[in-house]
Amino acid sequence: MNIFHRKSVLAACLAAMMSLCAHAQQGETSPPLSDYFSPATTGVMTPDNEGFIQRWLLLEPIDKPNRSNTVFTDSYIREAFATEYFPGQFTVLPKNGDKVKVGKQKLTWHALESKLFNVKLFRFASGMKKQVYGVLFWAVTVIECPEEMENVRMSVGSNSASMWWLNGEEAVILSGDRRMVKDDCMSRRLTLKKGKNIIRGAIINGPGMSDFCVRFVDENGTPVKNITISYK
Repeated sequence: MNIFHRKSVLAACLAAMMSLCAHAQQGETSPPLSDYFSPATTGVMTPDNEGFIQRWLLLEPIDKPNRSNTVFTDSYIREAFATEYFPGQFTVLPKNGDKVKVGKQKLTWHALESKLFNVKLFRFASGMKKQVYGVLFWAVTVIECPEEMENVRMSVGSNSASMWWLNGEEAVILSGDRRMVKDDCMSRRLTLKKGKNIIRGAIINGPGMSDFCVRFVDENGTPVKNITISYK
């Protein structure tokens, strides 16, 4: 093979790789949202067999540029999550289809049920034709308990950093550049009150995939499953 032929082959390979990258960035090769989520219903829903919560209200991603996830120290994410991006972010229970304005962005809340134990935020964003990198997500759900449950722990995994609240009180924080792992961090002992309990979460990521999983476990580490999940 002469040098001109080799250069032609290399140029063709490079062009093909660049084309593939461009298609991927445009989401043309992304699977549909329905592969990962279905619209939330009003029917009774309980955690899956391992206790994971799959019904959530998800806000379309907020633009939060970060070139690296190494900046996600406790102090950074506390400041990032304490910032008010939209009115009532820590108090209002959003409804499916509600819209908020964050800077120049107009974002919508979506009530969805994950088809997996974890919630694929990257797939949610790409399925909505939204940005997938340098983003901050908000997630809200309601769990209803038939009776008060003491000494339970909120168990969370996320990619990348995240922070979670139960009934307005901070429950657990996951800082740093991390991959999602089941039961990566657990809260202190908490009490789930009889009736409705509101869980809020904020997940931030720079480059890479974004997802999370949440469940409650009792004193023995057994998943709590005798609860129902709603978005109202």
